[in-house]
Amino acid sequence: MAADTAAEGVNHAPTASEYIVHHLGHLQTSHQHSIIDFSVINLDTVFWSVLMGVVGLFFMYRAAQKATAGVPGRFQALVEMVVEMVEDQSKNIVHGKRTFIAPLALTVFVWVLLMNSLDFLPVDLFAGIFRLFGAEPHFRVVPTADLNGTLGMALGVFALMLYYNVKIKGIGGFIHELFCAPFGSHPALWIANLGLNIIEFVAKTVSLGMRLFGNMYAGELVFLLIALLGSTATWWGFGMHVVAGSIWAIFHILIVLLQAFIFMMLTLVYIGQAHEGH
Repeated sequence: MAADTAAEGVNHAPTASEYIVHHLGHLQTSHQHSIIDFSVINLDTVFWSVLMGVVGLFFMYRAAQKATAGVPGRFQALVEMVVEMVEDQSKNIVHGKRTFIAPLALTVFVWVLLMNSLDFLPVDLFAGIFRLFGAEPHFRVVPTADLNGTLGMALGVFALMLYYNVKIKGIGGFIHELFCAPFGSHPALWIANLGLNIIEFVAKTVSLGMRLFGNMYAGELVFLLIALLGSTATWWGFGMHVVAGSIWAIFHILIVLLQAFIFMMLTLVYIGQAHEGH
C-alpha cells in the first residue's frame, strides 16, 4: 500500500516545465482568451500592489510622526536619506515648481521598491499555504513581474506627461509643439513632426513599463529555476539550491534597488521634459 501511494505521488509530481508554468500563472477573474483582454483582472497583482502602497504610506507616516529635531534614530535617518536623495534628483531634473513632483517621485520609489522586494519571499510559500487548505490556484506575488502592473504605472506617468505639457505650455502651445517640433513649422513637415512626437510618447511609455517588467520577470524566473535544484532530492542538488539561492538573493538586492531608482528617475526625466520646449 505504501509503495502504491509513493508511486502515485511520483506520477502526480509536476515536471519542471509544469512547475514553472504553474508559478507564472495569475489568480484571475476569468480565463484570458486573447493576448489583450481588458475584461480579465489579475487579482493577485491588484492585491499586492494595493497592500504595498498601504505599507509604504504607513511607514512614511510613522517616520513623519516620530521625526525629531535631535539626533535621528536609524529608521528616521534612513527615511531622511531617501527623501534628500529624491529631492536632490528632482531639483536637478525638473526646473519648475516641485511641490507635487518631488513627493510623487518619493512615492514612486518607495512603492516600486516594496513591490520589487516581494521577490525575496520563498517561491513556494503561498503554494504551500494554499495546499494546506486543499487548493492549488495560480498565484503570483510580485506585481512588477506582471506586465499589466508595470504598464499600468507607465500609463500613469504618460498621463502626467500630457498634463504637465498642457499646464506649462497651454493647450495651444502643446498642439503647436506636436506639429512644429523638432523639424520646423513648415506645413509640409506637420505630419512628420506629429508622427515622430507620437512615436516618442509611445516609446517612452512602453519602454518604462517593459524595462521594469523584464528585469523583475527574469529575476523571478531565476528563483524558480534555483528552486528546482532543491527538488532533485540529492545532497548536490540541495547544496546548489542553498548556495545559488543565497548568491542570487544577494545580487537581486541590487536589482530591486536599481530598478526602483531607474523607474523614479525616468518618471522625473519625462515630467521634466514636459517643462521644456523643443
